[in-house]
Amino acid sequence: MFCLRNVLHAFVLLLGMASAALAGPYEEALLKFTNDSYADTDAAIGSVARSGNPLSLDVIEALRDERLLIGSGQVFIRRTSGELINAATGQAWGNQVGEMKPVRVNNRVRRAIEAALGGLTLLSSDAARRLEAARAVFRSRDEAALPTLEKAIAQESLPHVRDALESARAAILLIRPDAPPMQKLASIETLRIRGDQEALALLSNLPSNAPSEVVAAAGKAADGIRTHLAFWEAFQSVWYGISLGSVLLLAAIGLAITFGTMGVINMAHGEMVMLGAYTTFMVQELIRTYAPGLFEASLLIALPLAFLVAGLVGVILERTVIRFLYGRPLETLLATWGVSLILQQGVRTIFGPTNREVGTPAWMSGALDIGAMSLTYNRIAIVVFAFSVFASLLLVLRYTSLGLYVRAVTQNRRMAGSMGIRTSRIDALAFGLGSGVAGIAGVALSQIDNVSPNLGQGYIIDSFMVVVFGGVGNLWGTLVGAMTLGIANKLLEPYAGAVLGKIALLIAIIVFIQRRPRGLFALKGRAVEA
Repeated sequence: MFCLRNVLHAFVLLLGMASAALAGPYEEALLKFTNDSYADTDAAIGSVARSGNPLSLDVIEALRDERLLIGSGQVFIRRTSGELINAATGQAWGNQVGEMKPVRVNNRVRRAIEAALGGLTLLSSDAARRLEAARAVFRSRDEAALPTLEKAIAQESLPHVRDALESARAAILLIRPDAPPMQKLASIETLRIRGDQEALALLSNLPSNAPSEVVAAAGKAADGIRTHLAFWEAFQSVWYGISLGSVLLLAAIGLAITFGTMGVINMAHGEMVMLGAYTTFMVQELIRTYAPGLFEASLLIALPLAFLVAGLVGVILERTVIRFLYGRPLETLLATWGVSLILQQGVRTIFGPTNREVGTPAWMSGALDIGAMSLTYNRIAIVVFAFSVFASLLLVLRYTSLGLYVRAVTQNRRMAGSMGIRTSRIDALAFGLGSGVAGIAGVALSQIDNVSPNLGQGYIIDSFMVVVFGGVGNLWGTLVGAMTLGIANKLLEPYAGAVLGKIALLIAIIVFIQRRPRGLFALKGRAVEA
């Protein structure tokens, strides 16, 4: 028995030695993962990436996603489905994790993973993966990826991917000590054409031993990039201003109707916006529960419902409170402020005080890159929506009987009443129209702001500023006022900060109103001129 045990032990030992002798670079690299050492893991990543094994990409991606497991001296890849495969052989291993544990990573290992993934996917058949790999190599600047990078550039047919690959090569050559000065100068030109913050950072941090002509060329290129970025930053600020102006326009345009028609200081206008946002939340909750396939159209479904809900609440408010307070602006202000508190508390009671999540449809997700600018699709949609609402209200007020009556009551209430117009009915309809527009503004704001009981409070003061600055009751004045305040606010923020910039604008509006009490576009009419 003793002899048999010794023979078996020797056989196992010889088998292990034979396996180790037959193991290639890939298998040897895998064994380093089992040491559970950051240094060994870092070394193993490079060896696996260079081995050329078909499983190399799966191993590195699994390590990145914390799906690379070690146990019993072996390495396993856990698929997203939960199935395990042996990283050395690719054979299925069931789904029993047992005593296995994931390979640990730190920041150094993550950088190595990023560099390895870049090198492994540079020659992928998927253009998106090649582009992402080029960006990864640009960030990591791993010299080991240079041969693969050259091969990828030679066979790349898509211009934008080729540009990314050439930028990655330029980043490597610029910091490579043994690269000839001509290559470094060509790399500087490539990075200057790229012209973004990453290129600027690379050009501004050259090695201390770089040749003088390279340093001079990099400095000139960096100055050009700074000028280029300053130009685009100004355009970005203007776009942010237009985006903010469109939000102010949506919040204020309904107030311009009610304030201009009845002269009512409605402090509950912001709560109409809030009701529109919560209507959107309820619509999405119902769609998620009963018709998930309609989620992409949830905002379109919410628009008319938000208009009806906020408009109905507005009509009820006008019929039950405001109609008894015409001609008493201070009491109207206090009464509508109390109504706003009641609405806020009612929403808190029903939905709770915490923020509610309103999802963004896929067609509003993502961004459009123009030069150094990034325009998010949800902001683009809100700008287009704001101008669409503005144009629709202009058409309603210009070409419908309701619009004719509203304009008549706005310009001269007594004369309109003497001509047979039921001014009290027009007041209720105008108030409902203004509140309904605030409700659909809430649908748009639910995509860029927190849906909470305090949503409307953040816009009510700015809405009054827009209406007073543009001219009470004048829609064109509301448009110009919203865009002016939005753009001015965003242009001032980089220099004065958000708070001081808003204070400066408030002071400027106060001074302006002292000179032109009726705003930019004053209404004309006998009652107004009296």
